[in-house]
Amino acid sequence: MAERIVKIGLVGFGTVGCGVAKLISEEADSIVAKTGLRLELGCVVDTDTESARPVKLPDGVLTDDIDRLLNDDTIQIGVELVGGTDAAKEIQLKMLRAGKDVVTANKALLAEHGNELYKAAQQNDRCIAFEASCAGGIPIVSAIRTGLAANNINAMYGIVNGTCNYILSNMTSQDQDFSQALTKAQQKGYAEADPTLDISGGDSAHKLAILASIAFGCEITLDDIFVEGIEAISKNDIRYGGEMGYCLKLLAIGQKDAQDKVSLRVHPSFIAKDSALARVDGPFNAISIFGNAVGQVMYYGRGAGMMPSASAVVADIIDVALGNSATTFQHLHLRPRNEVEPLIVKIGDTVSRFYIRLMAKDQPGVVACYGKVLGDNQISISGALQHEGSGPDNTVPVVIITHQTQQKNMSAALAELEKLDVFSGKPVCIRIVDIPEDKEG
Repeated sequence: MAERIVKIGLVGFGTVGCGVAKLISEEADSIVAKTGLRLELGCVVDTDTESARPVKLPDGVLTDDIDRLLNDDTIQIGVELVGGTDAAKEIQLKMLRAGKDVVTANKALLAEHGNELYKAAQQNDRCIAFEASCAGGIPIVSAIRTGLAANNINAMYGIVNGTCNYILSNMTSQDQDFSQALTKAQQKGYAEADPTLDISGGDSAHKLAILASIAFGCEITLDDIFVEGIEAISKNDIRYGGEMGYCLKLLAIGQKDAQDKVSLRVHPSFIAKDSALARVDGPFNAISIFGNAVGQVMYYGRGAGMMPSASAVVADIIDVALGNSATTFQHLHLRPRNEVEPLIVKIGDTVSRFYIRLMAKDQPGVVACYGKVLGDNQISISGALQHEGSGPDNTVPVVIITHQTQQKNMSAALAELEKLDVFSGKPVCIRIVDIPEDKEG
């Protein structure tokens, strides 16, 4: 097979950038054998040209001058791995205007400015490939855009943040509180020194915005997504939920109904212990997708890290070089914002079951009290659990599971319960997500 040399300009020589350079160097012959393409780094651009890295570049390749990339007509593909939004956006726009196709792993940038960047690419007759932006080494973007193209996708449920999944897994299996589990995640390298973006649910929201836009064919913005993190989760609630048959995960959820109404949310979710996503532990990611033809499919793997993310970046480079990405990108048609905005379901109108924990004073009339408040707000009780023993202010934990109700009904009920003297502190409320089962009947 005749070789074709493909020259690449890489911007950002951090963790993932080093992984990309390592793969291009070490797997060059293997890639040639499979594709006929010999990938070469024309230049690597980074503001830091002095620090030692775990991969060695040929002399003269590393530079702090991005114009070397932009002005080199032999470089066909620009890879942006700098992170952030403002500088990264300008870099991508400059690459597109210079006639380069773009590969990126920048989820925050695409979630916030993807619609603008996609239009800029189409105006310059270029493409943007972004497999590594959503779930590390899991090829979820290509699965949605090509493998499931014949389907009308109506729902997706994803564990798309390894940091949160590792923390919740440890809180569940080792009875650790949140701070202990977070510290261990940081020691293991699964959490950043500042983990805010992960534990707040923001990282998951970025990924959901990208995946939902291509799954539902809509211009999605971050404002469409309700976001709640795991910072306030107690190991006691994980334990009580476990006693009632549930496992706690941070889920990114996208749903589309028969009227094209779209619900997008990220929040802690109790799911059945025997569901497939409940068995996804540690730093792993998984996305379960439901299509009208295929039924349920699930994609599982490592969602972050140097080499899994580099694997997705290099796969995109190959796909761009082969011309596949250009064809797929050319046919990326998203419903415009003016049509999408009225279709977004507000969180108050979403429907689910709920887990509620109240710290009740040990006195008569407690059951009647919370039963009346819930009933007055059209909320039906499915089950309840009360432990013996006393907590603060001589209280006992009362755990309630409800039938399905609207979020706005639950919010009103919680506000009433918090005001009652018979309960101490703020009620804890966690949504229960009933993931459909795709079983042969």
